[in-house]
Amino acid sequence: MRIGLLGTGPWADMAHAPALAGHDGLDFVGVWGRRPDAAEALAQRHGTRPYDDVDALLADVEAVAVALPPGVQAESAVRAARAGCHLLLDKPLATNAAQGRAVVRATEAAGVASVVFFTARFQPETEAWITEQAASEGWFTARAQWLGSVFGGDGGPFADSPWRREKGALWDVGPHALSVLLPVLGDVLRVTAAAPGPGDTVHLVLDHAGGASSTLTLSLTAPPAAAGTAVELRGRSGVTLLPDAAQGAVPALRRAADALLAAAGGGRPHPCDAAFGLRVTEILAEAERLLRSSVAPDR
Repeated sequence: MRIGLLGTGPWADMAHAPALAGHDGLDFVGVWGRRPDAAEALAQRHGTRPYDDVDALLADVEAVAVALPPGVQAESAVRAARAGCHLLLDKPLATNAAQGRAVVRATEAAGVASVVFFTARFQPETEAWITEQAASEGWFTARAQWLGSVFGGDGGPFADSPWRREKGALWDVGPHALSVLLPVLGDVLRVTAAAPGPGDTVHLVLDHAGGASSTLTLSLTAPPAAAGTAVELRGRSGVTLLPDAAQGAVPALRRAADALLAAAGGGRPHPCDAAFGLRVTEILAEAERLLRSSVAPDR
């Protein structure tokens, strides 16, 4: 499959470009970015071609991977779908439900496949754990902590990300937590509580269709020594913890590309398609609404 990359930022450089260039089932045709000089440099590093015109790239490929801020991603995804391109997207799909619905409508109208790259969902250990827990009944409660130190220590290239500064942990790591919990506990019936913590930290309480409730603590402001991820389920089967992943983002992204190839080849839609990305967006938007209403005016 001929594929192009939209985006030239740190995540495109660190994850998307290496994954596409090293995938045996993909022909990495070229890169387009909002900064032509960055597109040229990234393309040169991976032996492909820079494009000045996004529509020219869309005309030359069958699929695109999108590594752009979520608001820009949603608009670009609609444009690519209308051009007949399958979509390998990043989380969050969008930062409001209207944008997310536009992406889903565009994919359905064009008949193109979509996969949203929730990193944890494409880790073998996580995938196996989710499958095992989803087959068990009687989950009572869950606790998820996704704590990063992007704003609390040396956050590297992501510390200055404008959209992360604006939207915080809720929208950056919240999708990861939901991508793990939803396939096990079921859809979120309602966000029952949302409260702010230090920095961009947020605490959420969710009611799930399967009867369980869950609590989420999300932050990009944790001290480096306190950063980490933990997911715990408790129910009739006892207590289980999400296992650590042994591989990084690039192998996971290649598995996401495998999923896109399978879906584009006539297979069933992947569970992490644009429709799932929209549902995650809707839940986060409701949590954001509750957070805004709970914050004192002078905070």
